[in-house]
Amino acid sequence: MQLTVYFFLGCGIFLASGYNSFSKSVETIGKKQYQVQHGSCSYTFLLPETDNCRSSASYVSNAVQRDAPLDYDDSVQRLQLLENIMENNTQWLMKVLNQTTRLELQLLEHSLSTNKLERQISDQTNEITKLQEKNSFLEKRVLEMEDKHTLQLKSIKDEKDQLQVLVDRQNSIIEELEKQLVTATVNNSVLQKQQHDLMETVHNLLTMISTPNSAKNNFIAKEEQISFKDCAEAFKSGLTTSGIYTLTVPNTAQEKKAYCDMETGGGGWMVIQRREDGSVDFHRTWKEYKMGFGDPAGEYWLGNEFVSQLTNQKRYVLKIHLKDWEGNEAYSLYDHFSLASEELKYRIYLKGLTGTAGKISSISQPGNDFSTKDADNDKCICKCSQMLTGGWWFDACGPSNLNGMYYPLRQNNNKFNGIKWYYWKGSGYSLKATTMMIRPADF
Repeated sequence: MQLTVYFFLGCGIFLASGYNSFSKSVETIGKKQYQVQHGSCSYTFLLPETDNCRSSASYVSNAVQRDAPLDYDDSVQRLQLLENIMENNTQWLMKVLNQTTRLELQLLEHSLSTNKLERQISDQTNEITKLQEKNSFLEKRVLEMEDKHTLQLKSIKDEKDQLQVLVDRQNSIIEELEKQLVTATVNNSVLQKQQHDLMETVHNLLTMISTPNSAKNNFIAKEEQISFKDCAEAFKSGLTTSGIYTLTVPNTAQEKKAYCDMETGGGGWMVIQRREDGSVDFHRTWKEYKMGFGDPAGEYWLGNEFVSQLTNQKRYVLKIHLKDWEGNEAYSLYDHFSLASEELKYRIYLKGLTGTAGKISSISQPGNDFSTKDADNDKCICKCSQMLTGGWWFDACGPSNLNGMYYPLRQNNNKFNGIKWYYWKGSGYSLKATTMMIRPADF
């Protein structure tokens, strides 16, 4: 920035002030230009020619010489006055220069601040523009996602409605099938009871014909007069004939009728379950399975409470004997068997599997709780006992159920609720006969 200031001073007076920062410039008519450079500003002064000043000085000198006697003191005073004026002007000029320098610095600072502020405003404007663009993009994406989610929710709602319709329809079908199943079960139970009564009558007639009266009377006398802890104890006492024996419930004076197999595998077996003709309905309540039901001479369930108390006194083995409709037989033998108490849902414990009815146990391990139609203790939300019928140690319905529905020949295939042992005959095959029996491991 260049600031030009013209100072018209008296001849030679400013030069006499001693300021030595002048540089000679272009000459003008009767005057000379002098520039002072101070920072980014320059100052121009116009001064009279020196010759003119000299002429004036000569004139003054001559005048002084001519009038010396009269005007010398006055000339000296005038010269002194001019010098004072020149000194005052020099001081004033210096103040002007200083003030101008401060103004220039302030202008420069203001200019720098203005530039910086403009840059900041420009940067912020750019950032705002970018943010606006980004915000527009995000708003667009949000709208797209909202539309997409709306479509997905609508699709899910439609699927849910369709599934609900399907579930309602299936529930109606299941309810109808349950009603039909209950009716069929009742009819089947009646037929089984009639068949059982008929077979029992025939069996009694045959027994009366083939058995001498003396032997029969002796056996009945022994059965009624002697009570044993289990069938192994009866066998060791010398009773080696298979039949119904009276057993004493552990820690009580109560007695229990049980069938003892004194022939299979060395004898001493106490039968705790038997299925052979479908004469007994096994779709029973918790209490019935607890106390036992059926006829020890035919189909029956000995009772969970009695077996639990017995197997918790000492170690017992369990043998499961199976028959199919084609004349084949197989068995599974567990060298350690016990039932927990009723508080623990008569949970089953098994170890050491051998036998011909599968290398894998068809009773799920580890042990499961016992379930009946009125006590659902399985691991499935579908209530296995009601679906498959009967009381059993169901897992999530599991690979076995020896207390299922009894189906005769040619009706025993593809029956999900029949008498099954998966690892021998598969899941849909209903067996002809089953026997579960126990005896002490140290027999």
